[in-house]
Amino acid sequence: MRFAVDRLDHLVINCRDIETMASWYQRVLGMEREDFGSPSRVALKFGGQKINLRPADHDTADWIAAETCLPGTQDLCFIVAVTVDDIIGQFHACGVRIELGPVTRQGALGAMGSVYCRDPEGNLIEVSSYSS
Repeated sequence: MRFAVDRLDHLVINCRDIETMASWYQRVLGMEREDFGSPSRVALKFGGQKINLRPADHDTADWIAAETCLPGTQDLCFIVAVTVDDIIGQFHACGVRIELGPVTRQGALGAMGSVYCRDPEGNLIEVSSYSS
């Protein structure tokens, strides 16, 4: 039987400093922290998805991972239900430097307004709105 992917459930970001990363995603992007599993793991929940934070120096007995796991190599896009001006205001209020934007990009559902920044590990974070 053939199948088709329905949605993204979670993704994993490799981190040098999990606490700094968790704090940034909670403070800047409003995600909810979840501690789970054994050994202790950290996830950031938003909508119906989550991001698992994996220590860059993870033990391969505890984590199955891609062949190359380097901090700062992600390029992620998050959709928000506010305007681009609101995104910019939130970044400024949190002291986050804008890398690029506002710009118009083509998303999964059409044109969207995007603003780019970097998280504490250097990952490129695009925050976008279809209601620009």
